[in-house]
Amino acid sequence: MKVIFLKDVPRVGKRHDVKEVNDGYVMNFLFPRKLAEPATPKAITELEKRKKNLEIEREVQTDLLMKNLEEIKGKVVLFKAKADDKGHLFSGIHKKEIVEEMKKQNHADIDEDFIILEKPIKEIGEHEIPIEVKGKRSSFMIKIEKA
Repeated sequence: MKVIFLKDVPRVGKRHDVKEVNDGYVMNFLFPRKLAEPATPKAITELEKRKKNLEIEREVQTDLLMKNLEEIKGKVVLFKAKADDKGHLFSGIHKKEIVEEMKKQNHADIDEDFIILEKPIKEIGEHEIPIEVKGKRSSFMIKIEKA
């Protein structure tokens, strides 16, 4: 059965993918959990519209971020996290948390994809977070304190 994925399903398909999937898997797993919908011609045209809207929205956000790169450069984002005596965090700080805190504290909307972070940050202190948008680079600081 041909379906449109509404959410990412590991090892099967990503959001907005149109794929042929085993009928039993679709009926017993994907549909009950609302992870996919049937790929009808109407649904496929709606998907194309959604993809275009997402692309336009992302383009606008990218252009806006390009204009604000210099403004972001001096920003500092403060985190309070649980840590042990040596300064190691119990849970790492990921791109998603950085984006959320940047939005809360500095009213700057950054897409996770623009942040260059090889692995989650797991230590207290100040860390420089690089950003790259269309070849232009900038960075901002995050300061992690023990909660």
